[in-house]
Amino acid sequence: MRNEPSPATDSYVPAPVSPASGIREDSDDIQRPTINPVAAKPINAEDKRVVNGLADINQLAPFKYPWAWEYFLNANKNHWTPLDINMTQDVHDYQHKLTLEERHVYENVLSYLTTSDILAMRNIGLAVMEKMTAPELQIYQARQVYEEAMHTWTYQHCIESIGLDQGEIYNRYRVVPEINHKIQLCNNRLDSVLRADIDLTDRDELENFVMAYTFFAGVFEGTWFYNGFSPIFALQRRGLMKGSAEQLQYIMRDEVLHASFGIRVCNQMISEENLKLDPKAIQHMWEEAEAAEEQYARFLLPEPILGYSASDHIAQFRFIANRRAQKLHHETPFPGAENALPWLDEQANLKKEKNFFETRVTEYQTGGALNWD
Repeated sequence: MRNEPSPATDSYVPAPVSPASGIREDSDDIQRPTINPVAAKPINAEDKRVVNGLADINQLAPFKYPWAWEYFLNANKNHWTPLDINMTQDVHDYQHKLTLEERHVYENVLSYLTTSDILAMRNIGLAVMEKMTAPELQIYQARQVYEEAMHTWTYQHCIESIGLDQGEIYNRYRVVPEINHKIQLCNNRLDSVLRADIDLTDRDELENFVMAYTFFAGVFEGTWFYNGFSPIFALQRRGLMKGSAEQLQYIMRDEVLHASFGIRVCNQMISEENLKLDPKAIQHMWEEAEAAEEQYARFLLPEPILGYSASDHIAQFRFIANRRAQKLHHETPFPGAENALPWLDEQANLKKEKNFFETRVTEYQTGGALNWD
């Protein structure tokens, strides 16, 4: 007797298989599943949401967030690897030109960054991406996870090329309090949204998730990372460690897109879910980040190097933080902050002309898209 679809479930139960032949008993007239024409209607883009959406997560189009798809397309025009950049001169610079103070800066910037990008990868890949309910958001975030892994490879390539003690460099975040403190602030935010029992239909849980994502997009990638490359760029401006700095230029341009995308997603969630984040909690987030950055800068630069000081670093943090806060519709956290490093934005936007046989051109095809709108 043929198995018919159940009227209640419209599901299909296969006919029994003969043990001897391995062929279905009704194989002369293959049973096809019944498709419910109502359930199979194309999704409505307006049914999509950033989180807590009910639309089919497996249907990419129609888009509700076409800007997310544009981020993905732009990111794929910007493909690179650390092997594209010649590091030979950096080896000579490190061994023969850098002062002890400059070596201290170089090594500890790499030590902090390599741990940080692994945290960024885990945040997007494990805490954020699986909670998104619109596939166009997830697809760009999948690219972001790949790019964070690429950045980690880049730091490893620099460490290996220069001949640094890998075990010692990678372990510094555990033994240097000023680096460890920043990492612990990140871990606190990440751990709060990695829980298996998190329920984003609960308003308190949702607000905590948005605050954590805001921290990673606005503070971690948008400010700490953006400002964190500047000590190496200061060396580059004096003709030192140019290969390492060029590697960081590629990373910086990726991070501009990561932070811009994250800020846009946070703003979208706040709008869709009608959230109002606690202004005191937001101000505390920025002030806590500033205090951690100041401790780190004082450790990194106990004395200025030529063209760069801890005071420059801290002042620039406040200036960049105000810009990110504006995009997040926060109150200005550091009124009166001034642009201490006007050349820093050039590292993300400057068009480069280089000898093709020496190194790749670092200008992205999508350089015009590197904005915060």
